[in-house]
Amino acid sequence: MKKADVFEFYRRLAEANPHPETELESGNAYQLLVAVVLSAQATDAGVNKATRALFAEVKTPEQMVALGLDELKRHIRTIGLFNTKAKNVIALSEALVADHDSAVPNDRNALERLPGVGRKTANVVMNVAFGAETFAVDTHIFRVGNRTGLARGKTPLAVELKLDKATPQPFRLHAHHWLILHGRYVCKARRPECWRCIVADLCAFKPKTPPPKALAAA
Repeated sequence: MKKADVFEFYRRLAEANPHPETELESGNAYQLLVAVVLSAQATDAGVNKATRALFAEVKTPEQMVALGLDELKRHIRTIGLFNTKAKNVIALSEALVADHDSAVPNDRNALERLPGVGRKTANVVMNVAFGAETFAVDTHIFRVGNRTGLARGKTPLAVELKLDKATPQPFRLHAHHWLILHGRYVCKARRPECWRCIVADLCAFKPKTPPPKALAAA
């Protein structure tokens, strides 16, 4: 995608949604970190449903450690892989207390050393909690980057690095959210809704998907 098209791509997404936000619910950086860890291979809506009661009770890593593994499992049992995730959340909470004065570190490398925290999770926390211009590549962003031609790559890291290089100001801070929301609600995996896509003319994907009525008539 040409530089002018990249700028226009983001400009349209920004115009349609000037202040994009994560759909994960949290009240502070610690709760955000926990929510992102829990969201792996799960929907944001499913995580929010499980964490509302949890976060009303637990706001700090000390409170999570005090809650204990069994009670945490009870809260998050509706989330996929909850046993492993619960162990990681307790372990990362213990690490925050022991090594970071109970604060979530504003550093990608430090975040990635926490149990259950990979590069994508660290990038989300850096972006949402600390305003860093990071590009957390999940399945939606990986698909949008490759399908549109915005940032093609065979791995999430390759797509991330290309997005970092290609994304201009003033769009860098919110690019991650625009792309993930676009992938979640418009540029869907099985059948992208090209007929209502505001960047369809800039996108490399062919053939464009026709609207539902046209599909039925075909």
